[in-house]
Amino acid sequence: MKYRYLVAGAGGFIGGHLVKRLLNEGHEVICADIKPIEYWFQHYDECTNFSFDLKSYSNCLKITKNVDYIYNMACNMGGMGFIENNKAECMLSVLINTNLLRASLENNVKKYFFSSSACVYNGSKQSKTFIEGLREEDAYPAEPEDGYGWEKLFSERMCRHFTEDFKLETRVARYHNVYGPLGTFDGGREKAPAALCRKIILAKENNETTIDVWGDGEQTRSFMYIDDCLEGTMKLFGSDCSESLNIGSEEQVSINQMIDIISEIANHEVKKNYQLDKPKGVRGRTSNNDLIRQKINWDTSYSLKNGLELTYKWIYDQINNSKSNTNKFTKSY
Repeated sequence: MKYRYLVAGAGGFIGGHLVKRLLNEGHEVICADIKPIEYWFQHYDECTNFSFDLKSYSNCLKITKNVDYIYNMACNMGGMGFIENNKAECMLSVLINTNLLRASLENNVKKYFFSSSACVYNGSKQSKTFIEGLREEDAYPAEPEDGYGWEKLFSERMCRHFTEDFKLETRVARYHNVYGPLGTFDGGREKAPAALCRKIILAKENNETTIDVWGDGEQTRSFMYIDDCLEGTMKLFGSDCSESLNIGSEEQVSINQMIDIISEIANHEVKKNYQLDKPKGVRGRTSNNDLIRQKINWDTSYSLKNGLELTYKWIYDQINNSKSNTNKFTKSY
């Protein structure tokens, strides 16, 4: 059956991939993002596309009219450097979720999805490397990432109470470090997999043997490939589960280990220049998927190496296409 979807944050990395999936399923898709359309990672002429600031309630009312379902992927975010240095800007994203929820009630939206983050988890549970996977209950007592994490946790609660008080069906996913092609790989908002792929590609092409690494490289994370993220997201949205669920990988690695994997893909060994004064986030973080396996029978299918191979190739092509067009590397996205 064909439905009318709104994807908020459609100009972003996950949002663009999600729009493509919904179109492939035959749905009508309305896309909104604060960025001018020419700066969206992906956009499709068959969609109705708006460059809208969804912190505005009036804009939310306009864009949710006659919409069946909403995926809210919109927020101001980036890698650890951006999050740590823009706490107030990150927290202002709470207005997007609040006003989209209010507009959903006004316009009788059937179901609403909120993209949360592993940054909601209690920091005291992430003080060591190679920790046990974070379970959903580990978000409380609350001690999330300052700024961005607090916004996500508060917005989760908003969804919960709109369900309890107003019977609006909501679904919430806590994403763990999503990466893949058609994402940011330079400019300050990129995450570790893309940043390290870029650094090693450029080191190889410039015959360099050293790359800069934020922190000591021993901090650990799990990273989820975009296709796994989309499968989990759409399966959760179609389920009857209203709990906040992890959508992430359980394959935990240190940054040093990930560099070694990318170096193997590139066939180029590098030394690491550790920058101990740079933002590095919590010491260890990974997902426990027990609950989502139980509730909706979802798990990841891409290994980190498989996903990095695909991501590396895409970033390599972007850098070399840019070089061939301009004779120097410039940012493509």
